[in-house]
Amino acid sequence: MPHAPQIKIPATYIRGGTSKGVFFRLQDLPAACQQPGEARDKLFMRVIGSPDPYAAHIDGMGGATSSTSKCVILSKSSVPDHDVDYLYGQVAIDKAFVDWSGNCGNLSTAAGAFAIHAGLIDPSRVPDNGTCVVRIWQANIKKTIIAHVPVTNGQVQETGDFELDGVTFPAAEIVLEFMDPSDDGDEGGSMFPTGKLVDDLEVPGIGTFKATMITAGIPTVFVNAQDIGYTGTELREQINTDPQALKRFEAIRVAGALRMGLIKTPEEAATRQHTPKIAFVAPPTAYKASSGKTIEATDVDLLVRALSMGKLHHAMMGTCAVAIGTAAAIPGTLVNLAAGGSEGEAAPESVCFGHPSGTLRVGAQAKLVNGQWTVTKAIMSRSARILMEGWVRVPGDTF
Repeated sequence: MPHAPQIKIPATYIRGGTSKGVFFRLQDLPAACQQPGEARDKLFMRVIGSPDPYAAHIDGMGGATSSTSKCVILSKSSVPDHDVDYLYGQVAIDKAFVDWSGNCGNLSTAAGAFAIHAGLIDPSRVPDNGTCVVRIWQANIKKTIIAHVPVTNGQVQETGDFELDGVTFPAAEIVLEFMDPSDDGDEGGSMFPTGKLVDDLEVPGIGTFKATMITAGIPTVFVNAQDIGYTGTELREQINTDPQALKRFEAIRVAGALRMGLIKTPEEAATRQHTPKIAFVAPPTAYKASSGKTIEATDVDLLVRALSMGKLHHAMMGTCAVAIGTAAAIPGTLVNLAAGGSEGEAAPESVCFGHPSGTLRVGAQAKLVNGQWTVTKAIMSRSARILMEGWVRVPGDTF
């Protein structure tokens, strides 16, 4: 029986922040994949090389980590006062599953740059030299992101001297503004779904921990490193080579998801791997980053380690950085307390935190309105660079 030949689809492989993904224009996808559904999911899994029982992504574009198993679709925006719609799919590595429940903050940087490169921005809005402000509608979470993309001679300026810990080489700086990043404006939503800044989170079979559960940038469960037996200085290998530790983190994540109302039964967590994130925080302590560079206690306001898709992230997810910045700006959260804050004391508008690859500064503007905390925006700098462009090929019977 003859096999279907491969088909080729226009695609661009881009690093955004500390992530990489395969980017598509909606109009370039096969007709069956231009709508959400099984065909699109099958295409993205085949592009990345999932599901892969070897967890290596040898037969696909993925890199066998949560940071590199990503696909993105951009199109001209369907929402007034926005330039592009940006839809993000987190592809599971060893399961046949694409998670559409959240955003990737790192690839939001690349979305702004790709929008210009792919001709999705009105040419009259792109300066010959200067900064192009790209108004992005994040379609997964229905939020606005504004990317300030440098432009030289009418093209995206990709090279530069901006250094980002977790990325090997310097590049041009892109400033991102995550507008109204919490869920407090959504029907029935709240930045703090439990109504508290700190909860006692009971995890069956594990114990009860203090936790800050917040929906800003991405739903995130913060716990104290000390409470779960860590220092906050851990690197990837120390966590990811310990199956029992990963199992315990997943139990905490599931308990948090239930308390936050993101799932109704523990079993649902298997189909919602991308959210919520689980992170642990600690006061500043000197440590050696994965690059070998020493991060002094005086270099940072606090330490944060976060897990993505069941593994400790090599740096920090951009969306989780938004959650960190927002929580740090609100007196009394575990993140704020780890940074040396206290209840009733004004919080800083930005913090610099230590992660496994180094440090990152993120800012947030939070205020108390009618007894409820709200955040107007969070800001951070990243970079993006096109690694390859052309076509990605998949077997014609993929979908």
